[in-house]
Amino acid sequence: MSVSEYAAKFEELCRFAPHYNTMEAEEDKYVKFENGLRPYIKQLIGFNEIRDFPTLVNKSRICDKDGKAEANYYKAANEKRGKDMGRGKPYDKRGKKSDEGGSGGRGGGVRNCFTCGL
Repeated sequence: MSVSEYAAKFEELCRFAPHYNTMEAEEDKYVKFENGLRPYIKQLIGFNEIRDFPTLVNKSRICDKDGKAEANYYKAANEKRGKDMGRGKPYDKRGKKSDEGGSGGRGGGVRNCFTCGL
């Protein structure tokens, strides 16, 4: 659920809890809202100690939007890098010709770069 959806649902449910609609319980309302946020958003928002509910909701939405943008960036970067560039043994025997062979001992034989194959 996005922060916008969460905030709308939270406000809707607060109508049924008269305790949260009083001035004395405003701080309880902030705490309750913060505790329902995803941990990384809660951590970012908690340090600010925001005590104005609309500001708290707005800042939470911004953190959520930034988190999604960051996730999309890294997802696109991983897709761009390619699936064949995944982790593997850096110097395996792929791409070697049979006549290149190696001595099998330390430091012997020709090795290929695991990234470019040269």
